[in-house]
Amino acid sequence: MLIAQPKGHYHFLQGIDPYSCGVVADPGYEIIHVTLAETLSWRAGFDRIDDHLASVGCDRHALCAIELRSPAPFDMQGFIDFNQEYCAVLREWDLYLGTLNPLARTNVAPFHNPPSRPSLHAFSHIIPNDQIDRKTLIVAGAGELREGILVEEGILHLGDTSPAAMREKASYVMQVMEQRLTSLGGSWNLVDAIDVYTIHPLDGIHEDILLPPLGPARRHGIRWYYTRPPVVGIDFEMDLHGVVSERII
Repeated sequence: MLIAQPKGHYHFLQGIDPYSCGVVADPGYEIIHVTLAETLSWRAGFDRIDDHLASVGCDRHALCAIELRSPAPFDMQGFIDFNQEYCAVLREWDLYLGTLNPLARTNVAPFHNPPSRPSLHAFSHIIPNDQIDRKTLIVAGAGELREGILVEEGILHLGDTSPAAMREKASYVMQVMEQRLTSLGGSWNLVDAIDVYTIHPLDGIHEDILLPPLGPARRHGIRWYYTRPPVVGIDFEMDLHGVVSERII
């Protein structure tokens, strides 16, 4: 069920405390996707977000999605501990809707040249646009963690990266992407960025599992980041977005 964040002018899919499952701009508003030219430590990144939002005439409630890069995958408790610190900043910014975190998020660990500390890679925010004639949306990152519950027992084929296991992991994640996209009121024709995060081969997975459902989104291709998901034991992650405006700052 979509939940309104009236101060931010978007709706979101409820997730868990660290992040929502995705966001979609309200009619008359647009999601802008912003990538940093150089990453910053995640806390300094929030200061950069604050400055950017002020420069475009938006308040903090316009922030709707965050993309982080970490030095290495966390163990489960380390991930929970990091999320508590991260969520404390969102609460300081008054971004929660009651007890719910409306912001979507992706957090992955690059295999080559990882940052020395968790860092901000990109973010998305809402602006008014009464001329836009399509939905803009972000589908949050998800791996093969069933039900999104932060326990190791929920990881599909934990410790198994055989080709057969990786196919099942990819199939599960792709189903999650489609479910979230549909629940946001979207469809593949709105999607212009399909991101895959794994260090394992995509042979067979790309052509058999990822491409067939995409329909018109196939023309944008699939972006493969040689990157690990944020938690030890998770091996395949994806996210999506459909926007009309991309910026680099």
